[in-house]
Amino acid sequence: MRNATARSNLLVPEVREVMDIRQASDYLAISPDTLYKYASEGFVPAFKLGNRWRFKRSRLDEWMDLQSDLHAAEVEIDPQQKKPVRPAL
Repeated sequence: MRNATARSNLLVPEVREVMDIRQASDYLAISPDTLYKYASEGFVPAFKLGNRWRFKRSRLDEWMDLQSDLHAAEVEIDPQQKKPVRPAL
């Protein structure tokens, strides 16, 4: 039983507090190229350590919560429609 538990832990990647671009892109489920662009533009919270982008998991979680709240506030849901509709600008 103990070996089965140890093996199952190997299948789940460890989510570290500070991640490189590959780990963060896996965490966010987007491509590394897209994440690099977002970091360069300042769209996602990131910092450079030397010449490499780094991402704090806690800051990404806060950012995703904020993005989710902003999106929910922008979207009106009409009970007669199946999909949310953004207001016209």
